[in-house]
Amino acid sequence: MSFIIQNDVVSEGDTVILFLSVNSVHAVEVCPTVIGKHGHPIDNKFQSPYGPIRVMDLVGTKYGSKVNFPNGWGYILQPTCELWTKTLPHRTQIIYTPDISLILMGLDLKPGCIVYEAGTGSGSLSHAITRTIQPTGHLYTFDFHEQRVELARDDFQKHGLHQWVSVEHRDVISDGFPNFGKEADGVFLDLPSPWEVVSHVQRTLKRGGKLCTFSPCIEQVQKTCEALKKTQCFIMIKTQEVLQRPLSVQSKTINSIDFTRIQPVKGVKMEPINRNPIKFRSLLAPLQIPGHTGYLTFATFVPLQSI
Repeated sequence: MSFIIQNDVVSEGDTVILFLSVNSVHAVEVCPTVIGKHGHPIDNKFQSPYGPIRVMDLVGTKYGSKVNFPNGWGYILQPTCELWTKTLPHRTQIIYTPDISLILMGLDLKPGCIVYEAGTGSGSLSHAITRTIQPTGHLYTFDFHEQRVELARDDFQKHGLHQWVSVEHRDVISDGFPNFGKEADGVFLDLPSPWEVVSHVQRTLKRGGKLCTFSPCIEQVQKTCEALKKTQCFIMIKTQEVLQRPLSVQSKTINSIDFTRIQPVKGVKMEPINRNPIKFRSLLAPLQIPGHTGYLTFATFVPLQSI
């Protein structure tokens, strides 16, 4: 199974998406058994609000078709990077699709690009980068947490992305990026102190390469921008924030009041005449919108001389 090459029907070993509702979407691995809470293999069953189903019964089911539960139904969907971001197990705080889209655009990624990522985390962004740069590009991603590295490597293998991504246990802040003999087209940093990695980025990026950092606090952004400007090797430094403002179409009804047929009489209070209520559709903004996630700082590497 691959997130890149789609199949018509579910096979054993696939990761599938079970869509029950807009707010209930789940990633399920199609395998006979899973490890239970007591550490022993048990029959793989998916528990839903509509009752349980045996996961292996999904084998042979056509993607996009309806799946019946004991007390309801859902749909079985092909896995995509966007659906994986919605359903993946959170080993860390993850980057979501709105920020991911801006990162991919800001780094100017396309098939064939070489990308270095510091801060693999749960692999949400890594999946999207890999899909963008395949089939001739490669992602080198690093994380200081060894267990997260092993889990991410296992995910890439299961999802058919391993040939385009290499994950390594490494503290980039102290050790920098390894030399793979390939200059990077883009570097992404999701680190607590990205300004400490600027010198390592200079030795990794090719001329004209792009850097992007993700920082939740504005103080981190200030220190990063100061470090970038100090090198005199980065231009077009800018920071952006993605805030979604969803709009919804709703039916509304208002009462129409008509004063035109009333003749004013001195000393008599005018009473309006009610017409039939008017129904219409309106585009409404929510009372509250999702808040801040993080600041994205972009810069282009144009060295004055060899680093």
